[in-house]
Amino acid sequence: MTDRPRPDRPNFLFITTDQQRADHLGCYGNDIVQTPAIDGLAAKGVQFENFYVACPICMPNRVAILTGRMPSVNGTRHNGIPLPLDAVTFVDILRAGGYHTGLVGKSHAQNITGHPVENRDIFPRNAKGTPPPPHLADVFSTPRTGPAYEAELMPLWHQDPDRADPPLPYYGYDFVRFANGHADHVQGHYTKWLAERSDDPDGLRGPNNALPAPDLVAPQAWRTAMPEDLHPTSYIAETTRFFIDQHLEDRPEDPFFVHCSFTDPHHPFTPPGRFFDMYNADAMPLPASFDCIDPHEPPMLKKLRERHVDGSAQMNGPTPFCVDAKQTQQILALTYGMISMVDEAVAGLLKHLEEQGILDNTVVIFTSDHGDFMGDHGLMLKHGLHYEGVLRVPFIWSDPTLPSPATTHTPGSSIDISATILARAGLAPNNGNQGLDLIGQALRDEPSPREGILIEEDELGAHLGTEQGLRTRTFIMEGWRLTLWQGMTDGQLFNRSTDPHELKNLWFDAQCAAKKHEMMEAMLREMIRLEDTGPYATHLA
Repeated sequence: MTDRPRPDRPNFLFITTDQQRADHLGCYGNDIVQTPAIDGLAAKGVQFENFYVACPICMPNRVAILTGRMPSVNGTRHNGIPLPLDAVTFVDILRAGGYHTGLVGKSHAQNITGHPVENRDIFPRNAKGTPPPPHLADVFSTPRTGPAYEAELMPLWHQDPDRADPPLPYYGYDFVRFANGHADHVQGHYTKWLAERSDDPDGLRGPNNALPAPDLVAPQAWRTAMPEDLHPTSYIAETTRFFIDQHLEDRPEDPFFVHCSFTDPHHPFTPPGRFFDMYNADAMPLPASFDCIDPHEPPMLKKLRERHVDGSAQMNGPTPFCVDAKQTQQILALTYGMISMVDEAVAGLLKHLEEQGILDNTVVIFTSDHGDFMGDHGLMLKHGLHYEGVLRVPFIWSDPTLPSPATTHTPGSSIDISATILARAGLAPNNGNQGLDLIGQALRDEPSPREGILIEEDELGAHLGTEQGLRTRTFIMEGWRLTLWQGMTDGQLFNRSTDPHELKNLWFDAQCAAKKHEMMEAMLREMIRLEDTGPYATHLA
């Protein structure tokens, strides 16, 4: 192809999954799940062993990736708080630099459920005096609600599969095809695609239409009636290939960036077809920490255990719950099935790049937005508790220009993805981008300006026994993990070098007091480093 982009301006295929831990890939040491395509990417590229999310919740971490800014800085601190339409993203900068940009799959830069956090009564509950008028009740007078912030709402797409696309560019994307939601409930552009291929698309969705699975006892799990070829994973892969083909036809002289954002393996646990029973649940080993009960574990975890014992556990929502051994084994098997389906889709995308003659000029990146407890400490899902399984995700950078494959222990964060991509494209980030160029740092073995990785989580409203939210901060440094919760005097301190399954909380160990204080100071310094530098002071211009 004569009009190919220059090697210093490669194409980018950015692949993300939803709620996938790092150790749920073969290349990260899992000897059960079958992921040959993703493992092959790691074998040809750079695999980051110590890569962590900025926040272990979908929307805050996805916006952190998009902006290169921590949730406390970019404003999307919780699901349902949309990214302002005038926020600068790294995709905006790629587009301004001549890239053709596309998004296929789950975006989650805006609310998808129809229950935005900003519609709640946000006036402080303990405030006295006459409340301000609604348009002055928050820190900005312009609310992030209304039609401009309804582009991703699943109920609206279900009501009208032909609804108009959002105004473009959408957070920097020239091309947008949504698949929002999870399991067989996904809506967006996928809704119309499915309706064009099925006479009864709603008859394929949900537990009420599920195929028989008499031995299934796991919560939020069913044998979906959705065929493999109509599943959201298949739609996302097919539409990503469509974007690539259209790009090569319309703009072959320009490089492209396409975000291929799979909705699996997020709960509910419903892999279709052969992927449902690809793995034998009875043969699934339980996590090493499954039966571990730390005498110093936080009170919200004790509450979850009490609810599990007395039968009052809420197991159908997004918040964590305790599980028994059989439920855990079944969820693991179903999750592995979803991951293997995604892996086959990745294999098809790589084959398509090769057939189009552009694989050798395309950087392929693989990561996830956060992990899942998956039975660790007897827990399932995420929120509020910062065990390793929800914090550490895969990050694989497969670049045809790199001299050799490598595994690096360079610590990385989701906020670094934007700066790393922009650096490879030869573009500088905007002011306020807090990320680091991880590839440049790893290859040049440069010292990092950070002492460790900061992780933020702000749960709004009643959550895990708290009436007014739960704020959690974690710091990862040199194999240690420190976690604190606002309003609680206790915390967690684990030495993962000697205790990789986080079985012994050293917070109360007098011999570790110096390490705890060292990590607290380092975390404070990192929080200062990550304070906002935008906007520029105009008087200094």
